[in-house]
Amino acid sequence: MTLTDPRAGVPAAAHDLVVLLDDDGSPIGEADRLTVHDTATPLHLAFSLHLLDIRGRTLVTRRALAKKTWPGVWTNSCCGHPRPGEDIAAAVVRRAGEELGLTVTGVRVALPSFRYRAVDAGGVVENELCPVHVALIDESAVPDPDPAEVAEFAWVPWPDLYEAVRRTPFAFSPWLVLQAQAVGPDIMRHLTTAAEETC
Repeated sequence: MTLTDPRAGVPAAAHDLVVLLDDDGSPIGEADRLTVHDTATPLHLAFSLHLLDIRGRTLVTRRALAKKTWPGVWTNSCCGHPRPGEDIAAAVVRRAGEELGLTVTGVRVALPSFRYRAVDAGGVVENELCPVHVALIDESAVPDPDPAEVAEFAWVPWPDLYEAVRRTPFAFSPWLVLQAQAVGPDIMRHLTTAAEETC
């Protein structure tokens, strides 16, 4: 019998799997999430989320010191991997709940084709097709992050973060640096121009 998690609608055995991709971004298989990231990480599907409030601030997080890659580095609100068979918008909502303790709605895709490859100081490679999402959240919502994922968090005006990333890219995750460059100094426009994803 195959066990299914009713919250995600995918087999429980798939919860630690990531979707492997070919160079064109087409799925070609699956791999264990905990073992796929090494010095020869294959291209796989992921996502990034930038949470915003009505004042134009974005939630930034500092990765926990126990993280395998880029420990202690400041980055975007959260990242994750869709499970095999899981809708990517549903994965974004799920991960925001797991990692940040927040309920997120109105997810929009801002950079649908964002892709990057980066190598951390320990030689571990990130190699992801990683659509970038944005969502507006009520400023009264208080994150309750998983300490295994997030060491601390802060709300920062996007223009200030954009400028900090431009001036001191070494202080941030490489994917945040590339995403900020691609989004530009006005991320709020993506809340109205990007297509909303439903799950």
